[in-house]
Amino acid sequence: MDSLNSLIAAEALQPVDPRVTAFAQAIVAPFGDTARAVIFYGSCLREAQLDGLMLDFYVIVSDYGQAYATAGKPGWMARANALIPPNVFPAAHDDLAAKYAVLSEADLAKATSMQAGDVSVWARFAQPVRIVWSVDAQAEARALDALCSAPVTLLRLAAPVADSASPDPLHIWRTGFTRTYGAELRAERGDRPDKVVDFAPDHYAAVGKAIARDLPDLASMPREEAESRWARLRARGKRLTVARLAKASFTFAGGIDYLAWKINRHAGTKIAIRPWQRKWPLVAALFLVPRLLKSGAVK
Repeated sequence: MDSLNSLIAAEALQPVDPRVTAFAQAIVAPFGDTARAVIFYGSCLREAQLDGLMLDFYVIVSDYGQAYATAGKPGWMARANALIPPNVFPAAHDDLAAKYAVLSEADLAKATSMQAGDVSVWARFAQPVRIVWSVDAQAEARALDALCSAPVTLLRLAAPVADSASPDPLHIWRTGFTRTYGAELRAERGDRPDKVVDFAPDHYAAVGKAIARDLPDLASMPREEAESRWARLRARGKRLTVARLAKASFTFAGGIDYLAWKINRHAGTKIAIRPWQRKWPLVAALFLVPRLLKSGAVK
């Protein structure tokens, strides 16, 4: 039987479109020796579609201070990244567009573990992703360790609150992703967690079996404790989403337009950004988020 490590490695180390690899190399170049790995994830990976969409990357660095200094970026960005990780930036290369989040190796390990204070990293990395660049074998191994930790965290929190009588063999995964979508301000429709699982059911089934073999007491956490943890994750996740959105208004040129595009694409809305909102994106975001919450476009 395949181990969890071998299953995750087999998935994460698959080759990708050469344009993705070239894009990743261009993104990490300014970070010099502080760059450790690049992880490609999200809808572009699932849909195998690059043109006309925005690719999603995580750039893993050794140290925020050194990384931003090497890249010639102001010191406050390093401090902001450490205080509320990650920072998010736009990028363009070879007629493709992307956004990339910067995260340190230490924060990556914590953010995929049970010690994570919110779901944003482990919820994404519990899904199939690709390591599209790494500086050496050690950096690749550390990234893989985090990718193995993420689905364990999801299942350990989902198993105690899942319907044990469900005939669906993937019901724990569906429960977990549904809970994570509820723990952030997300624009996606209600069926999005099911689509995530249905994209790679064999992968989730195999990974779930491997984790269950390693952790036979997967559902040992009392339900009341698990529900309490989910409640804390929801409360903190909503606040962090707003904080990260505010931070991105300083790090992400055109971020308010991206926000509108993302919400329109996933929620079927027709948000149009006005000139004053582009000039004052932080103020615009503070007005936009409550309106979207009230309308139900973002939950």
